[in-house]
Amino acid sequence: MLALRLARGAHPLVLLRRLSVAAASAGTGFLLLCTLGYAVAHPAASSSSALRLAWCLPPLAATVQLAVAVARTDPATRPRAGLSAVGLGPGRMRVIAAVSTGVSCLLGSMVALLFFLHLRGDLSGLPFDGAAGELLGAGQSLPLGAALTLLAVVPLVAAGASAFTPRAKQLRPGDEQDPAAPEAPAPAPNGLPWGVALMAAGLALETYAARGAGTGGIALPGRVAATPAGVLGGWAACALGLTLAGPGLAFLSGRLLQCLRPGAARLLGGRALMEEARRIGRPLGVVCAVASGALAAGSLYAGRRPEVGPLTELGAGLVVGCTLLALLAAAIEARQARAHTTAALLRLGAPVSLLRGAAGLRAVALLLVFGPLTWAVAELVAIPLRP
Repeated sequence: MLALRLARGAHPLVLLRRLSVAAASAGTGFLLLCTLGYAVAHPAASSSSALRLAWCLPPLAATVQLAVAVARTDPATRPRAGLSAVGLGPGRMRVIAAVSTGVSCLLGSMVALLFFLHLRGDLSGLPFDGAAGELLGAGQSLPLGAALTLLAVVPLVAAGASAFTPRAKQLRPGDEQDPAAPEAPAPAPNGLPWGVALMAAGLALETYAARGAGTGGIALPGRVAATPAGVLGGWAACALGLTLAGPGLAFLSGRLLQCLRPGAARLLGGRALMEEARRIGRPLGVVCAVASGALAAGSLYAGRRPEVGPLTELGAGLVVGCTLLALLAAAIEARQARAHTTAALLRLGAPVSLLRGAAGLRAVALLLVFGPLTWAVAELVAIPLRP
């Protein structure tokens, strides 16, 4: 009940972020229900149904990532001084965040069920009744238990991830430090070596699997020939390596921004980037992994139109949209964490142009580091898949 009251009194932008989580949950739930409809209509094609279910995992992971990122930026569930006295400590606020996330995802799952039944032809009286009946297994009885189980996956996983995700430490009034005072630099994230090693292992696995490819494999959407499972495993390892290396690369970007006799804007931007490396590095690494996959697919399908269906397009759109929105939510969280420092700088007389210049330099530094890396990874992972 408290979570619902907090949702009613939230800012419109906060509600918009929650609606984006509900929309992503609706899209993922619809994909899961489409997999169930295909399995019901084709009971003998169990391997194909399992493959379709496996292709729902990337949209599911992207939706959960977006839900966690939005929960971290929700001001209603942020720990505040004085709330522990009324029984709303950090643990209780985590529960409220999990409930709020679960409610948003549950709303999306219900919308997905109604939309699925409508396009399947089970609900009548609305436009486009049964427009996709053949694709969704119309005419076959839909097992209610299986449908509800699939629809509960996104709310349960997202709520659990929101509850156990560590929140950033909130400063209390009077805890702000003077920006002019010397501060110890932020420690470097320790995931960069592991991420690089995982990318190298993924590329090696992909190359080895492509050299010994036979006739069997897993069918990629839009490809005529099947792809060996080792190639897809190597591709997934490269994407995971980019995600792990993201914080370290963001920290390195801040270091590079401060080298070679920096001015005030470069010092401020580099120090802020080093402080925010853990917060924005991992979502940025996920975006780079998705972008490298899109670039690799574009190079593979160059000169011909891929044979992808509407469900594949929906899944790809969910992955791209959720990762970009999660990165935007991480940027909002970083801005909230910098609010006290920004206010202190303005009180000290720092011009607004200096703060804007530092923000622009941070964006340029990240682009110069992550852009070429994304292109290089895309070219490397696409080489074994070219005919």
